[in-house]
Amino acid sequence: MNNPLVSPGLGVIFWMLVSFGILAFILMKWGWPVILKALDKRERDINDALNSAEKVRQEMAALKSDNEKLLAEAKVQRDEILRNARLTGEQIIEEARQKATVEADRIVESARENINYEKLKAMHDLKNQIATLSIEIAEKLIKSELSDKERANDFVKKELDNAKLN
Repeated sequence: MNNPLVSPGLGVIFWMLVSFGILAFILMKWGWPVILKALDKRERDINDALNSAEKVRQEMAALKSDNEKLLAEAKVQRDEILRNARLTGEQIIEEARQKATVEADRIVESARENINYEKLKAMHDLKNQIATLSIEIAEKLIKSELSDKERANDFVKKELDNAKLN
């Protein structure tokens, strides 16, 4: 076991300590500040990323809440629009029904007036026909009554006496 690494001599230990000290001094002077600066920067970047992620998560929660509110408002507006459309439809139907009723009443009234007019016209025509027939019958009766001269004179005298009495 004469291995120098397992049982080093005093000179090797001295030079190892000197070289370790120089290396430690160089690392402390120029290496550690760069390494620590890089570690600090990485730590800040990680913290910034975590903070950004938290902000994004909060923004997403706020957006989700806003989206739910907008969805609820949209549903309310949709229901309002549907209700208004239904009411408008019912009003239009009711107005059309009322107009149809008024028009039907006007048509019925016009038909009644036409029927009454035609009835009066028919009655007038019937009276005219009856009058014409009565005159024709009276004419025929008078002709037959007055065909004889003596009867005609008696008839005229009788009618004149009746006319004076009235």
